[in-house]
Amino acid sequence: MLGDRIRELRKSHSLSQVELAEQLHVSKQTISNWENNNIPPSIDTLIRIATFFDVSTDYLLGFSNKRMLNVDGLSDLQIAHLQAVIQDILGNSARDTECEN
Repeated sequence: MLGDRIRELRKSHSLSQVELAEQLHVSKQTISNWENNNIPPSIDTLIRIATFFDVSTDYLLGFSNKRMLNVDGLSDLQIAHLQAVIQDILGNSARDTECEN
């Protein structure tokens, strides 16, 4: 699960293993080992990965599927707009599923 989550996050940020390795100050081989579940990152490194991708360690470890959205620097109005867009998307997804059935 951890390796899959790291790979998923890396790819969603359009990063190669080399680029992620540079950001986390590890080798490309280390990233490959994590993604293939050969070796887990240390606790300190797990926290660095979570911080880098703006996710919780629970998400990385598969204890939660809840993702976070960093809204630092946004006004209350901007945050409200984002919440409305998310609710609209979630509502449309439910309606799309109903239409398919």
